[in-house]
Amino acid sequence: MRGHEFSKFTPNEIPKGGFDELLKVFLELLNYTSGDANEALAWMNELDKQYNLTSNEYGMGDFIDDLKKKGYLDNDDQNPGGFKITGKTEQSIRKSALEEIFGKLKKSGKGDHNSNLSGLGEEKNADRREYQFGDSLDQIDMTASIHNAQINHGIGDFTMTERDLEVEEKDYKTLTSTVLMIDISHSMILYGEDRITPAKKVAMALAELINTKYPKDTLDIVVFGNDAWPITLKDLPYLQVGPYHTNTYAGLELAVDLLRRRKTHNKQIFMITDGKPTCLKEGNKYYKNSIGLDRKVVSKTLNMAAQCKRLNIPITTFMIAKDPYLQQFVRQFTEINSGKAFYSSLNGLGEYIFEDYIKNRRRTVR
Repeated sequence: MRGHEFSKFTPNEIPKGGFDELLKVFLELLNYTSGDANEALAWMNELDKQYNLTSNEYGMGDFIDDLKKKGYLDNDDQNPGGFKITGKTEQSIRKSALEEIFGKLKKSGKGDHNSNLSGLGEEKNADRREYQFGDSLDQIDMTASIHNAQINHGIGDFTMTERDLEVEEKDYKTLTSTVLMIDISHSMILYGEDRITPAKKVAMALAELINTKYPKDTLDIVVFGNDAWPITLKDLPYLQVGPYHTNTYAGLELAVDLLRRRKTHNKQIFMITDGKPTCLKEGNKYYKNSIGLDRKVVSKTLNMAAQCKRLNIPITTFMIAKDPYLQQFVRQFTEINSGKAFYSSLNGLGEYIFEDYIKNRRRTVR
């Protein structure tokens, strides 16, 4: 009788991390420490004690020396004995976030940014048609056009007419201006859940994607708490939640102001939030109410959603909270703006935003 013989499984020794493996851990920890290199290195030491990240041949001291030699760390003049990250590290964090989020989309077969419309554009496709008034000269396929002229008029006395001209269609690509709004109110780190780190990762990945693959597109980043203000790409790794309420109105108002300055046809707002609007600024004072849905705050916020609709600026809201009354507010907000809403988990947040960005590049908002 045939059977199977089982032997004791002896796992291979887990390989110890070299520089590249440790760098991945370091970059990930910097997302959680808001760019604080000293805290990230302290965490790495603790992880090394528990999980043996390093080996006898390559220790944490060697890793820190290599970080300095390779330009990832500088000495911090304001903190003797401490370190600070460099611009190279900031870019590496963005690239790491892009690979983490956009890599999943590529594996799933998504991520094509071309429009499904033919016309004046950048990439040739297989479609051919007769010349029409207004077509640019670079669209004319001269080889095919000469061939048509020879067929239509003979080769003895060469003649070419407008009907002989053959035009190559191209895939049209839209230009898009996006404002990404990130809620930095205190609730983004409450209830035992870190919501700000995934939001930062998404912003860094989206910025890196646009800068590298769609440089003609624009991305502005707005953070909103009691007030709203723009931040630069360089600020993202260091972004932290504050002791703030949620002034969604101020964030939208600033986003609209930024988009008005852009000359593109496609304009959109992505808003990442975990709660309801609870704050307004009136002169030099703040009107705040965190209990329930304050009619005064909600009314002004909904008015701003309507204004965005009149300006042809759709708002896509990514709500990372599941409270039924909050979802009801988001539905009302979305209906008024004719936008979209996703009730996203933290794990799926990046994929949702990237897919929506890709879809929105395929259409022209008029």
